[in-house]
Amino acid sequence: MARKRQNDLPGRLDNRDLDTLPRGLHGDGNRLYLQCTPGADGRMRRSWIFRFTASDGREKQLGLGGLDKVGIQEARQRARQLNQQLKDGDEPRGPREETRAKRASEQQQKVASITFDQCAAKYIEAHRGEWRNSKHASQWENTLRTYVSPVFGSLPVRVAERSHIIEALEPIWKTKRETARRVRGRIEAVLDWAEIREYRNGTNPARLSREQIKAALGKQDRTVRHHAALPYQKIGAFMPVLRERESVATCALEFTILTVARTSETLEARWPEMDLAARVWTVPGARMKSGRDHRVPLSEAACAVLKRMATVRESDVVFPGERQDTLSNMAMKAVLRRMGRGDLTVHGFRSTFRDWAAECTNFPREVAEAALAHIVGDETERAYRRGDLFEKRRKLMDAWAAYCAKPAASGDVIPLRTAEARVPV
Repeated sequence: MARKRQNDLPGRLDNRDLDTLPRGLHGDGNRLYLQCTPGADGRMRRSWIFRFTASDGREKQLGLGGLDKVGIQEARQRARQLNQQLKDGDEPRGPREETRAKRASEQQQKVASITFDQCAAKYIEAHRGEWRNSKHASQWENTLRTYVSPVFGSLPVRVAERSHIIEALEPIWKTKRETARRVRGRIEAVLDWAEIREYRNGTNPARLSREQIKAALGKQDRTVRHHAALPYQKIGAFMPVLRERESVATCALEFTILTVARTSETLEARWPEMDLAARVWTVPGARMKSGRDHRVPLSEAACAVLKRMATVRESDVVFPGERQDTLSNMAMKAVLRRMGRGDLTVHGFRSTFRDWAAECTNFPREVAEAALAHIVGDETERAYRRGDLFEKRRKLMDAWAAYCAKPAASGDVIPLRTAEARVPV
């Protein structure tokens, strides 16, 4: 049996005696008590509390304020209100509980209203530093804004369903196969993030199997579409026409062709990466698709391009843009269109080089693949190949620059044996 507190029985306190009551709990009736406890300074602290049995059977008490601020009449009025709440089935809550409940309610409202677009923005910001390519975040933003936002971007993320994902993918499923694949993956990643942050729960509706996607959207055209490339026999006639044009984008395109680099690697090239004396360009692994540093041997022709750019150098960016630090992603493509070669792609010149290396030289396949910064062989083979074939690649790139500088008659094919004799390993 619980020990009775002093004056724990119903009664009425005398307002005149409140300041003289001894230590303990003094009942006033209607579950109202005056609690008297000595403070650290020895002075008595007196405060009102309301005691009741909660719905779970536990005894609870609410603080109603100190006697110095809350008089007995105000305390009794508050006790009457709390007793009425109990009769109405509404369990009383103290100021702290009210504050916690208010915060919880506000959080629930926030969770209930946060949209897919807001979650996508938070996801991109959280992962921005992890992406090697600085333009990766822009690609995420652009694809989600273009293909997802119009469908369900403004809806609360908690209500995103499979029908929404299918509706977003349907217009591009067969016409933009790779884009559709990436959009689905990005939706899935954002919804996973939202679930971890407790903005939604349940199965991720974007996590679809091949069978499910095929059933909903049909079979995609699996035809491989290669980047439009210039036949290697025509590169000698192409380069003089390119060099007639004078612009940063033209120099960037020529440098890209001579180094067989990827577009992003050229656009983000920095002067500290260039060693003209040693004729080496070291691309940091953070910008490489493989994630590893890549040494590019520079031919005399590639160095000549860099020397032209050095005369107008204003920053660490090798190929600066007019309105931003680096050239636009489409700057080199625009050069091709102005040359009347809009049928070609910048990436296609890597194929031009690869075809030439295979058909017109006796350099081993792995040397040409290394020049393209491709990962060749399985893990075991790569473990035994410690070097990067740099010196062999230097000979290959010098031969490529020489081939690009030598005009050939349209349609001429260089015999393999002649090429082997001219271009040794």
